[in-house]
Amino acid sequence: MSVDEHTYAPYVKLAGGGILIFVALIFVRRRWFSSISDIPGPFLGSFSVLWQIVHALKGHTEEETIAEHRKHGDFVRIGYNEVSIGHPDAINEVLKSQMNKGDWYRIFSLPDSRYVNQMSEVDAKRHITKTKNVAPGYAFSNVIKAEPYVDGALQVFERQLDTLSEAHQPVNFDEWFNYLGFDIMGEVTFSKQFGFLEQGRDIGNAIANTRALGIYVAIMGHFWWAHDYLLANPLIGYLNLQPTMHIFDTALAAVDARSKNDKVRKDMIEEWITMRKKHPDRMEEKEILAAAVANIGAGADTVSATLQALFYNLLRNEDTLKQLREEIDTANLAEVPTHEETQKLLFLQACIKEALRIHTPVAFGLPRVAPKGGVTVLGRHFDEGVILSVNPWVIHRRREIFGEDADLFSPTRWMDPIRSREMEKSLIAFGAGYGQCPGRHLAQMELSKTTAMLVRDYEIRQVHKGECWKFETHFTAVPYGWPCYVTRRRKP
Repeated sequence: MSVDEHTYAPYVKLAGGGILIFVALIFVRRRWFSSISDIPGPFLGSFSVLWQIVHALKGHTEEETIAEHRKHGDFVRIGYNEVSIGHPDAINEVLKSQMNKGDWYRIFSLPDSRYVNQMSEVDAKRHITKTKNVAPGYAFSNVIKAEPYVDGALQVFERQLDTLSEAHQPVNFDEWFNYLGFDIMGEVTFSKQFGFLEQGRDIGNAIANTRALGIYVAIMGHFWWAHDYLLANPLIGYLNLQPTMHIFDTALAAVDARSKNDKVRKDMIEEWITMRKKHPDRMEEKEILAAAVANIGAGADTVSATLQALFYNLLRNEDTLKQLREEIDTANLAEVPTHEETQKLLFLQACIKEALRIHTPVAFGLPRVAPKGGVTVLGRHFDEGVILSVNPWVIHRRREIFGEDADLFSPTRWMDPIRSREMEKSLIAFGAGYGQCPGRHLAQMELSKTTAMLVRDYEIRQVHKGECWKFETHFTAVPYGWPCYVTRRRKP
């Protein structure tokens, strides 16, 4: 050892020892002296966010959270400063409150933090203002005007299914439902399909990038402050390395084109431009771009996940599929079933609700932050700053609400009108309160029309009958790996 090494060795040891003492003090304070130390939960969650990160990487946070609640009850400590609440009363007391969202949501500012959308806005008051700004585009009265264009996308979808059927090629619904979702969102948002269906491929690796982005979000949401230096770094966008840049560029071009052309459809972009003209003091142009990017990014994955969940479970419940098909076959629907027609098909709507319940697209907890002075939830006081999250999968598996068979796919549970109204109070597939999904009207239209048309027009069977799908929950729970053959049905 040199003289210098002898000289500095004691200081290095002292520094190392200091770090260990510092870490130990943090561990002790979080583990035993936090205001939520008495709440049970996994060991890693008592002093860190490691429990959440580990299970996000494993891909089944929803299963682990359900298991923890069944073990410990309504309150589970899943992070050093976060409590998961599994009681349905938390819907009103937490999600429908005016508490700010957790900082975890900031990660959804894409392509970077200059473009804060409804999803990434954590301040409740500003979120409500943003909701008012974009509400005309999402209103059912506006969405229904786009139905003929949704029909056009569905007709392209069927033509492609026919081509695959004639060639006896399998259909990967995880891809094709995403293609459909992207193109419908393009029509409704920009009056233009992206071309996924026509080309039958993942243009610009949008789907692959979205899934990779899901892993990033699940991990980096806990370190949102680093987001601006990583994926949200403007340099990443400049170099065209940002996964959502092609969507952002499409939105930018659409807004620019509208400024030069008055003859346009009243799509979502146009509604938002009109709103900005009326209220330039409260709505910036970049808010339009932020809303468009979030709209496309969120709309395709979630609808794909629900459609997959519905058909995957129908193939495993032949009696349910038969009952649904009988209802649809006797309804004398239009070539592309209309939204109005599908709303009269009660069993169809029951199947959709059950798919949303049994495989809710968003599988992470929805976090809110206890406000100044703290808050009382379910009779328990939580100090200011404590994160309170509600996981839809936990609520949707509550047996006292949905029955002892809550873990099973059973649409008949929704056929009793009185019971259905009670269960709907706890169905939060689209969120709740000011954070409720603004695109729920469009999603319901897509789900209803697509399901009715496919059940009526095709026989669907898995390439390997009964083979289980795969899915990981990186914020959204999007399945894959269950290829099917489709065959045109003869009209009854």
